[in-house]
Amino acid sequence: MKYAIKRRIIYTMLACAVAVAISNVSHAQAPPTVELPEQCSRIGVPAGNTLAYHVYATGVQVYWWNGTSWGFVGPIASLYADANYQGKVGTHYGGPTWKSNSGGLVIGKKRDECSPDPSSIAWLLLYADEVDGAGMFSDTTFIQRLNTQGGKAPTYPGTYEGDRAEVPYTTEYYFYRSAAGHSELPE
Repeated sequence: MKYAIKRRIIYTMLACAVAVAISNVSHAQAPPTVELPEQCSRIGVPAGNTLAYHVYATGVQVYWWNGTSWGFVGPIASLYADANYQGKVGTHYGGPTWKSNSGGLVIGKKRDECSPDPSSIAWLLLYADEVDGAGMFSDTTFIQRLNTQGGKAPTYPGTYEGDRAEVPYTTEYYFYRSAAGHSELPE
């Protein structure tokens, strides 16, 4: 009898864990419509691509002091299914690379940018230069980085050559796929 109750509790806990995981994935799969301010219309995604995923990122932009200025090293961020940073779905790091918890990844190349907030890093349009693995990022054609907060290089000098600064930032990433199995190629 004890074992039957323990088994039932374990099955219930597993069912709850699966339900939460599915719920978190469905948040990432149900993105809102993307509207850009007029000054950022050039970072719109080309026709023929549809929004596949929308994730929220929090992390740091890493900079290195070369003795005269700060050079960009790369981002280190976690990707989440919702705006409250619940349901981690992947990571973001240099390349720029986005890797899902399931193992698939996409590496982007910058196509254009827009800076609606001078105190934050730019909004970007990137095309998928390399896609590997199955899952969330498979078949990605374009990525947008929007609604950035923070992340700009420090305005003060480094203390010594090789000094490293990690500047906190948040943003939203939008991942697109071709609606017809092919997409406009980057120019």
